Amino acid sequence: MKTKPDLSFWKLWNLSFGFFGVQIAYALQSANVSRIFTTIGADPHDLSYFWILPPLMGLIVQPLVGMYSDRTWNRFGRRLPYLIFGALVAVVVMCMLPNAGSFEFTVQSAIIFGLIALMLLDTSINMAMQPFKMLVGDMVNEKQKGLAYSIQSFLCNAGSVVGYIFPLVLGFIGLKNTAAAGVVPQTVIWSFYLGAAILCICVIYSLIKIKEWPPQVYNEYNGIDPNARKGKSPNLISLLVKAPSTFWTVGIVQFFCWFAFLFLWTYATNTVAYKAFHTPETETVVGLKTDNQEFKGKYILVSDNEMKDVLAVESGKQLLSNEELSSLKGDVTVTVASILTRDASGKVSVEDATTHKVNNPATFTAENKVVLDSTSHEYNNAGNWVGLLYAVQALASVIWALMLPRFKSRKFSYSLSLALGAIGFVTLGIFDNQYLLFISFILIGCAWSAMLAWPFTILTNSLKSGNIGAYLGLFNCTICIPQIVAALLGGVILSIFSTPGKLAPEYIMMVVAGVAIFIGAICVFFIKEGAPEDDKMKVQETPAISETL
Repeated sequence: MKTKPDLSFWKLWNLSFGFFGVQIAYALQSANVSRIFTTIGADPHDLSYFWILPPLMGLIVQPLVGMYSDRTWNRFGRRLPYLIFGALVAVVVMCMLPNAGSFEFTVQSAIIFGLIALMLLDTSINMAMQPFKMLVGDMVNEKQKGLAYSIQSFLCNAGSVVGYIFPLVLGFIGLKNTAAAGVVPQTVIWSFYLGAAILCICVIYSLIKIKEWPPQVYNEYNGIDPNARKGKSPNLISLLVKAPSTFWTVGIVQFFCWFAFLFLWTYATNTVAYKAFHTPETETVVGLKTDNQEFKGKYILVSDNEMKDVLAVESGKQLLSNEELSSLKGDVTVTVASILTRDASGKVSVEDATTHKVNNPATFTAENKVVLDSTSHEYNNAGNWVGLLYAVQALASVIWALMLPRFKSRKFSYSLSLALGAIGFVTLGIFDNQYLLFISFILIGCAWSAMLAWPFTILTNSLKSGNIGAYLGLFNCTICIPQIVAALLGGVILSIFSTPGKLAPEYIMMVVAGVAIFIGAICVFFIKEGAPEDDKMKVQETPAISETL
């Protein structure tokens, strides 16, 4: 087997530079998705369900990209074709997602549009992100891998900082940080536009600068027998069966860590808005109901024999009192419309509407929910501040990463970092001063640093033979599955602590997250490190050959 050559610093830089643009997109998604869905009218109890899509897409996409890119080669390369396709889709969707509330949709339609856009965005980000991790494994020798991953970590955190502070900076230079009810502010919309532009530049740079080895050269440098292709390639199930015990013990720690961080991304914005920025509450009308009927929509018009086309609900506001509603006489009908217009004389006309007869108008009442006022300056200032807090987390992560190798025990530093993160989560749910929150996110950054550094380090030390792309893809499932579980349970847990008719206490979810990551800190000491047994890992790596996607 030929020895992989040393690469210059700038060649190592070029291998990972595209990560900068991809991470900006990921940071914008992480910091703003809950803000976007809250703005367009999502119920706080439903927020965690929207976060099922990102990890679900990662669960599907990452192992497939890893497995199929192990077997791919065409004129664009081995890993780069996946980067090209993923980045193109991400750019388009980044221009769509923040506009979910700008198309005159009903709340339900806007949420569905946003969910589809979020699904496509996370799928494409995952597809664009994986190649950079694998390029280092493909082309960098063992001596330089530490430096290569350090460069990748720096670009990852730098991209995160830029993405997180975009709304704050754009608000500072004059873009509007508030908008009409249901519409996402300009600071967020233009942050996604700029992130898409930077992603384009980074991908183009990567395609120009990265030259992947042709199949025969790759096989020579990695000691792979090209004839091995004649045998049956191992599938993902067989790879899991042969995975070392380290894969599973680290996976347990990963479960509690990523469970906690899903709650952070879901509930941090509303927690900070309520606790530190004292955002006012507002009572939003979500529809009208009678004994056995419910009517929900952006515009609801009520008509009876005496009053014609009386607007009862408009964009979440009740325009008739419950007494007026229940006093309607005769044949009562309800028209639910997506679009409503008035002419110069005040006459109302509707489009995309359905009409229903009311069985029992005497029991007519408005159905309300208490939420934070997403149109207020306090809420949107909090949203920008959360971006700054995430940037502080990223910077703290970089600094703490420099400290981690100084600990004699890897397990101790891993567990300590997670314990510090647990304190950060709990204090995030307690502090009511926006500047004290810097402490919370610095501590969370310590946990984040260890989560990025140690799991992959411990795992790769136990993988002594091929199919590294597939194994890294499978290991990413230990990131995705706990997030899916957290997303499914988030609304249920929040409901336990909620009181009907009152604001949902989302700050409590930060305490729940702190408890989860502390359990992860304890589980670190159950990790089994070391090289795998020879009989478990005798899996021949799939050689690179020329084939199309």
